Amino acid sequence: MDLHAQISSGEYSLDGTAVIKTVEMHTGGEPTRIVVQGYPPLQGRTLLEKRAYAREHLDHIRQCLIREPRGHHDMYGAIIVSETEKTQSGEADVGVLFCHNEGYSTMCGHATIALGRLLVDTEDLSVFPRRKQVLFDEGRGESRIRLHAPCGVVDVTVPSVRAGERVRSDPGRDVQFVSVRSFAAATDVVVEVPEGLRWPELRVAGRSAVTVDVAYGGAFYVVVQEKELGFERIREDGVDIKRLDAATAVVKQLVGAQKEVFAGHGLAEELEYLYGVIVVDDGEGRAGLGGEAEGRLGVCFYADQAVDRSPTGSGVSARVALARAKGLLGDGSRVRFDSVLSARRGGEAGAFTGSSAGAERVRVGGRAFYTGACAFAVEDDFARAGFVL
Repeated sequence: MDLHAQISSGEYSLDGTAVIKTVEMHTGGEPTRIVVQGYPPLQGRTLLEKRAYAREHLDHIRQCLIREPRGHHDMYGAIIVSETEKTQSGEADVGVLFCHNEGYSTMCGHATIALGRLLVDTEDLSVFPRRKQVLFDEGRGESRIRLHAPCGVVDVTVPSVRAGERVRSDPGRDVQFVSVRSFAAATDVVVEVPEGLRWPELRVAGRSAVTVDVAYGGAFYVVVQEKELGFERIREDGVDIKRLDAATAVVKQLVGAQKEVFAGHGLAEELEYLYGVIVVDDGEGRAGLGGEAEGRLGVCFYADQAVDRSPTGSGVSARVALARAKGLLGDGSRVRFDSVLSARRGGEAGAFTGSSAGAERVRVGGRAFYTGACAFAVEDDFARAGFVL
């Protein structure tokens, strides 16, 4: 057996070596590294307790998969959790923990879309023990999965087709999920920017404050228009991500310190923090018309200033909830949301859609694709837990 086969089979047996297997996917260009084998059992009764256990006892695995040399600053991961309090009560089919360069997020839409496909396509009951319980509606051509994320249970609808005795996902149609409760937490918040923290574009504009909104879609986001930050057109191909990075890092620091904005909404304490900042174009401030409104562009900086290549699924939930709260989006409107990447490609398979799904619920749609499968060898070397430059 050659070395590649040894590593792939988990038979690579040098002392101190572990093998972790993943399925690699992307949604709108944003990666999801889904762990399917090699992750130790998680202790704790609830999913939030398991999340805390992963952070306190198994964080070296997150670091080795997300950081270099196996990952990179903007890598994203998902850890399938077979048993949670919601699967045991019959309210969910499977659980998940999401992870990134900073730690463990409470919700992720692009990874949910990717997981939807994988969970329909897998027949490995060690990966998804309740796979046979997933119902396939042949008339509609779709399967439904109840995914327990740290923020709550998310209903995922996966376009599916029958292939002989198997049911598999259909990559030619959007996976859709209905969010957990999504709402505007604070609108038109004026943030004073101290002199020493002002970025060049804000100085050129002669301003000392920015006005932002805060909304929740499974995680809290600041939503801020480009012109508030001193930028003219993020839609242009020449958008400088590094300049936006500097500005949004300051905004996140200042708004994130206002703990009262995130408290008092009936959420678990573990969810009460600012996850990301989404810079949007001026179209976000205009009312959407009936039917499918024109695309809304956004650039999301999340966790430790990672840049989302996709339009950000939980961010779309937050933005739809915010638009409804401001009277900018009717119940019958369906809006296309673009990232800089999908906007440059005319929305080709990379855009998401967002629409109301009832009181404080949002329906988000998008497509995910497989990019590979990996067996990572983790030897006992200096880069075992990964590194960041």
